[in-house]
Amino acid sequence: MSDKHVHVELPGPSEVRSPLVQQELKRAGVWFALAIAIALVVLLAQPLMLVMGALVLATMMDGGTRLLGRILPIGRGWRLAIVLLGAVAFLAYTFYLTGSSLAQQAQAMRGIVEAQVARIGGWMQQLGITTTPDDLKGLAQQAMSSMGRVTAAVGTAVGAITSGVMMLVLAIFIAVEPKLYERGVAWMLPMEKRAHFYAIADKMGWTLRRLMFGRIIGMTVEGVGVWLFLWAGGVPMAGLLGILTGLFAFLPNIGSIISGVLIILVGFSGGMHTGLYAFGVYMAVQIVDGYLIVPMVAKRATDLAPALVLGAQILFGALFGIMGLFLADPIVAMIKVYLEERSKALATKQIVRE
Repeated sequence: MSDKHVHVELPGPSEVRSPLVQQELKRAGVWFALAIAIALVVLLAQPLMLVMGALVLATMMDGGTRLLGRILPIGRGWRLAIVLLGAVAFLAYTFYLTGSSLAQQAQAMRGIVEAQVARIGGWMQQLGITTTPDDLKGLAQQAMSSMGRVTAAVGTAVGAITSGVMMLVLAIFIAVEPKLYERGVAWMLPMEKRAHFYAIADKMGWTLRRLMFGRIIGMTVEGVGVWLFLWAGGVPMAGLLGILTGLFAFLPNIGSIISGVLIILVGFSGGMHTGLYAFGVYMAVQIVDGYLIVPMVAKRATDLAPALVLGAQILFGALFGIMGLFLADPIVAMIKVYLEERSKALATKQIVRE
């Protein structure tokens, strides 16, 4: 019998080959990567919002191109060119006809709004409320100045134009051949993950197209409806109020509140009856858009709760400024689609295992 025993050396904690060390390194790597991702999101907030805005614009262009393809059996590039030329022609024609009058109305509206705010401040002082008109103006300025760090980058005219041009160019490149960029992103994923990625990307594209289609319909109905009814009732600045209402309709919840305040302030500047009529027009248009158009188009595509959208607008507006406020709804919709598709995939795997 030999007294020698075979002793096997196992890797210790200082060895990289140790399973314990490898597991801890993986955990540390995940947390380190998460910290870097959060830091990059904070530092690159402006370009990220511009890219997101370009994706939303590309989705709108793609939706128009797809709709046009049902009528004209021509190449995708030609259909996209027709959509872009049609949009540019409409905007140029609209501002050419109404540009000078709208500029004059905008200057007059500023004076009317300030006068109405002063009247409201005086009325509140009569009721014993110590708030002054200067306090109301300061509150509005503070709200606009606290919209986040991206606002400083696009707050000036030059910054807004530059950001708009960058988003438009990027959106056109994406809309020309979206599948090319989709395949490029999928190429960076493992083979077994690509089918799931394509499914999520298709669902996101479909959801955004429906969401933007409903948004454009709502903007058109609200803008044209407010303009026609206010013009018929003799409310001052009906054209400008219609355009502002249509533009603000892109922002669910918050946009309707802003346009409603403007309509009511301008309406009551023409007298009590005119103000009540303007308020009735605003309520009628909001009811038609909120209870007929939105449920038929956008809500069926996204099914987003109003409180969720409003909370996202407040959060993204505080973090990313005006751009975040405009893009809160599409971002929440895409996150919702991803979580739904992810849960479906996990449920399918669980069923297969059982």
